[in-house]
Amino acid sequence: MSDGVTKNAGLAELLKRPLLETIWQRRTHRVGRGVPLLKAGSMTYRSTQRPEPLSELEEAVLIAVTGHTGLTMPDRPFQDPTSDEFVMAKPNVNMEGRSAGSPDNAQGTHFFMINDSGTYLLQKVPYAAMSSPLSPETLIAHARQAKVKVLDRRVDAPDRDFPAYLDSNRLLSNLPGTTVLLPVVDLSHQYINGLMYILTQPKGHRPTIVDDRNFYRMAGVAKWVRNGFLNADIKVPLGVIGTLRTQIEADLLLQNLMLVADAMGLGAYIHASISPPVLMGDPKFVAKYGPMLGFEFATPRWRLLDLLRWQVPLPSVANLRAHPIGLKVDGQYLIKAKSPPFYANMKEAVDEVMAGKFGPDGIYKDAKLFAQIYKADFGDRYLKEAAEYGSQVIECVTDICQYIYDTHGRFPAHVDAIHAPGVWMQVHHPDIEYYDRYFKNSLTDAHRNHDHNWHG
Repeated sequence: MSDGVTKNAGLAELLKRPLLETIWQRRTHRVGRGVPLLKAGSMTYRSTQRPEPLSELEEAVLIAVTGHTGLTMPDRPFQDPTSDEFVMAKPNVNMEGRSAGSPDNAQGTHFFMINDSGTYLLQKVPYAAMSSPLSPETLIAHARQAKVKVLDRRVDAPDRDFPAYLDSNRLLSNLPGTTVLLPVVDLSHQYINGLMYILTQPKGHRPTIVDDRNFYRMAGVAKWVRNGFLNADIKVPLGVIGTLRTQIEADLLLQNLMLVADAMGLGAYIHASISPPVLMGDPKFVAKYGPMLGFEFATPRWRLLDLLRWQVPLPSVANLRAHPIGLKVDGQYLIKAKSPPFYANMKEAVDEVMAGKFGPDGIYKDAKLFAQIYKADFGDRYLKEAAEYGSQVIECVTDICQYIYDTHGRFPAHVDAIHAPGVWMQVHHPDIEYYDRYFKNSLTDAHRNHDHNWHG
């Protein structure tokens, strides 16, 4: 083409496909082209075709859906209209947006991509890389920049029986020719930031954090109750805080991926992944399954009270509480939790979270960034007028985080630092012959026209 941009009929059709049409017609298509024998009684089926992996462009579209899409807007009030007191207006951890929302824009979700060529972690590429009009060249360049090879093969279990795979999934999941997208979520960063947001309530409404795994004792906040910073009559257990909803982003991104894959005319199938402890490399399963993705795990030192707190009866089974904390590839950490052993103590971890927001190089010190979000001088006004976390909030949350680590030997204690939701999405070319033989209204025009549009 004279403009230097390659055209692709499939991408052009995708960009103009109506959203509501895709939503109404979206269906799970589990059976991919080239599926081995599908034993199903009188409907037993064997594909006459070979598996056909997704093209680089097809995968690039899906990778783009998991990544940054532009800048978000801090469209929130700065003040309480009844008292004129300033409310916290800078909760966001990031200002770059994704195709799905995230609590405080924490963006704790990392995606792995698994295909015939290997297993990859998809790095977050700055949004500027996708700021040009969507074209095959832009999408493929972005995908190549995002992919970091973790394994030179599909991550898979040598034994597909439970607890690796669940029921019939072992017969259809992660097969040759398929592309699998797997989310894992770093909860530790937003756990710190989210606690601070909880404690930015007006005076008299800041809750006392208690530990439901330690007889509902105060979670390191006795001083803050005595001095009146926290309200002893409002109690919030750490177990109720849970994940702070950080994992929801992964679910929303999977739904977006499902819709996009369906609109492309691909088969898509969200289902149970390999069991998370097996998949992540939990030490309890390494002997049988190997390191798998190879996450580093932290195992808290056993203490007598763990018998009551966590129902761990003996030191010999202390690894019942092991949890993933980081992923290192070629000597570099690609994922690293905000907790020891990566930090000397939790204060260092909290300080780093705060530095990323309010330090000299933090996002709320970047006037140029906010000049891209706001018109005129409104970005400067926002940075100057909107409130930040007060020193008492930061000190109180630091005490809570240190309490958690000192008491339970890990951070967080009530959830894993790196959370695997236990689902992944497989994308493949659906076996048209199978769906035409057995089902009514099973395919859309996008499925029937896919080969012509995307592969010429």
